[in-house]
Amino acid sequence: MNRMNFNLWNRLTAWGVFVLSAVVYILTIEPSVSFWDCGEFISTSYNLEVGHPPGAPFFMLLARLFTFFAGSDVTKVSACVNVFSALCSAATILLLYLTVVHFARKIVREDGAYNAFDIVRICGSGVVGALAYTFSDTFWFSAVEGEVYACSSLFTALVFWAILQWEEEAGEQLANRWLVLIAYLMGLSIGVHLLNLLAIPAIVLVYYFKKYPVTARGTWKALAVSAVMLLFILYGIIPGVIKIAIGFDLFFVNTLHLPFNSGIIVYAVLLVGALVWGVRYTMRHEKILLNTILLCGTVILLGYASYALIVIRSSAEPPMNLNNPQNVFNLQSFLNREQYGDRPLFYGAYYNAPILFMKEGKNVYAKEGDHYAVISRKQSYAYDKRFMTLFPRIHSERHASFYPEWIGQPAGPSIKVTQSDGSVERIRRPSFAQNLQFLFRYQLDFMYFRYFMWNFSGRQNDIPGNGDVLKGNWITGIPFFDTMRLGPQDVPSSMSNKGHNTYFMLPLLLGILGLYFHYKQRGSDFGVVFTLFFMTGIAIVLYLNQSPNEPRERDYSYAGSFYAFAIWIGLGVMAVLDALPAWWHRTGPAVVTVLLLL
Repeated sequence: MNRMNFNLWNRLTAWGVFVLSAVVYILTIEPSVSFWDCGEFISTSYNLEVGHPPGAPFFMLLARLFTFFAGSDVTKVSACVNVFSALCSAATILLLYLTVVHFARKIVREDGAYNAFDIVRICGSGVVGALAYTFSDTFWFSAVEGEVYACSSLFTALVFWAILQWEEEAGEQLANRWLVLIAYLMGLSIGVHLLNLLAIPAIVLVYYFKKYPVTARGTWKALAVSAVMLLFILYGIIPGVIKIAIGFDLFFVNTLHLPFNSGIIVYAVLLVGALVWGVRYTMRHEKILLNTILLCGTVILLGYASYALIVIRSSAEPPMNLNNPQNVFNLQSFLNREQYGDRPLFYGAYYNAPILFMKEGKNVYAKEGDHYAVISRKQSYAYDKRFMTLFPRIHSERHASFYPEWIGQPAGPSIKVTQSDGSVERIRRPSFAQNLQFLFRYQLDFMYFRYFMWNFSGRQNDIPGNGDVLKGNWITGIPFFDTMRLGPQDVPSSMSNKGHNTYFMLPLLLGILGLYFHYKQRGSDFGVVFTLFFMTGIAIVLYLNQSPNEPRERDYSYAGSFYAFAIWIGLGVMAVLDALPAWWHRTGPAVVTVLLLL
């Protein structure tokens, strides 16, 4: 078969996967709302209200379009938003198929001269990888409810697919349009969820591997650049644009005695003017790289501008108007999610650290007459330095009673502490080994690996538990193995429910095979997928620094990591097919692919 025939089969298969997943998801949508945030997101979308920080303005606009299909029947609004999530998820599956096909084609050959055996290997790999993710526990759950995670997954799949398209066209004149598109999608995704930004390191690696000679040192440099880019967007652009606007307005109102918001208008004009001038200048002087960087920065801000909706709607004072972000001061607090408090990442106190005093921080402003006045100052705790540690994992005073369930009682040194009333008390500090024990036992094992195994090995049930051997664990369906880990699984019917799944670890083993096969065949491509897998999984665990006794399961946060593993499941099919004897190449690939699908 020639390239044209491959393209035809590839497109037909891709859209077939999309239609199948869309039908499955639409038929299984929630008829109304799920528990937790779904009711809030559906309400804020229908009436364009302001939900909990940091908001999701672009999601609200997209979901609002789907609520129009409910007509005058408000009882259908929830179902319409759920259909929106279902279609976003089906589009994600389509892009996953195309992504697996992209990597599979590079393993077979890149010239497009495929025979029937090649086409079955490539398309079969894409189908198995995509459908494994379609019916995975975490993604299916998110696909059928009115939450932001289905839409967020679509953005992640889009930007990852777009950089692969750029890779195919990198030598062409207009290839950089894909980079600008990626930047714009990331700007828009800020108005949905920040998870999409974690694809940046993988995107940078694709660029590096295509443009530069690959060395270990160069790879680490590329990862360092990607980290700077990620941090610049997270801690520079997102809060920085608002912070500068605050500085301008304070100066124009309090110093120059001009009306409120005059500084913001001047700042917006200067910012837009500087960007337009920079883009035109780099075009005239043919500074291609600088022009691309400026264009990418401009479209990120353009996408980020969806947050104007939050300010506009807050000013209209809708029934739900959390944090009242109708001015730049409240908007800054809203975007920074200040109501949730801080979690230390690199340095902080243990959970039982004595508090010495309250520290005063930045000023809090509010309108007062014709100027901004300081109404208070932000405060934080100062802890006894003897209870401070690098990389604190057991840090939350509110969860002090739960930490011993995972690490036992504090086993560090007993420290003499003088209380505020002059009394002396000895407090035993946790050891750093216990700090790491909590990281590996709870944060990595219970709050990530358990979720990972739900999707690729099996799930005991969907009863929430906090380490209980009868509630919410991962299983395999292999009796002796599950009994060895959790005890006998012949539980009463009251402990078994529809959340019970057993895959006998087959998707896991196929994914591990695909992982190894990918590494051996295309090491640089493996590095790209592994970076996506790590950044959307373990990196989130390290950043969230979760406390014990979470009020609900958090597997939805790691859907991007499971997406990356599904790529390896697809490539595992190619590894199996490549192991077939030559005499079976005519009929064997189709038979094996169907068996793996089952």
